Amino acid sequence: MTRVAWWGAVSSVAAPALLIGGWTLAASRQETTFDSVTGTISALAGRGADDRWLMTGALLGVGLCHVATATALRPARRPGRWLLAVGGLATIGVALTPLPADDSFSVGHAVAATTAFVSLAAWPALSSAGGVDAPWGLRPLVARVAAAVLLAAVAWFFVAAVVDGPAVGGAERVAAAAQSIWPAVVVFSALAVQSSAASPSGDASSGRTGRARRPQR
Repeated sequence: MTRVAWWGAVSSVAAPALLIGGWTLAASRQETTFDSVTGTISALAGRGADDRWLMTGALLGVGLCHVATATALRPARRPGRWLLAVGGLATIGVALTPLPADDSFSVGHAVAATTAFVSLAAWPALSSAGGVDAPWGLRPLVARVAAAVLLAAVAWFFVAAVVDGPAVGGAERVAAAAQSIWPAVVVFSALAVQSSAASPSGDASSGRTGRARRPQR
């Protein structure tokens, strides 16, 4: 099996840490009480937010982490890795196109956010790898189920945003958190396979099965 590059473990864990830590810290820095159930992540990075650089920096970091994870996740199929990278670049686009100070609609922000959410939800379906030694996070059924769950979470957020629902911020956080965590799940499932293959017992077992038996005298 193709090995995961070492930086994948770092970038895949850093992404959810930056995202969740970023929106938590940014919300605490608002002069008026910020409700994370009704208020969106984008509002914390908008031009009218207090210390908007916190959420903006977090989004930039998350995007870079997704791109790094995509380059490291070599056991995954290339289309899935490309889509994960696109999601990371679109997340950077979200940070670079903040909402106006009055929280009005921004075409650039909407395009970047939609691209990021859809790409980061759909990439597992294109990343699955066959074979008995495939990491469980990349097995076809697991990958498809993961993509379905992530897309369902994104759909919930999109509907809440369109109808201006009372829990739009909560729906966005559920979708964004799940999308940021799944790459780490896949990376560590691949690392577990690598570790098992490299263990002494695994080497000994493969040696026994691969060595021809000597004829007895």
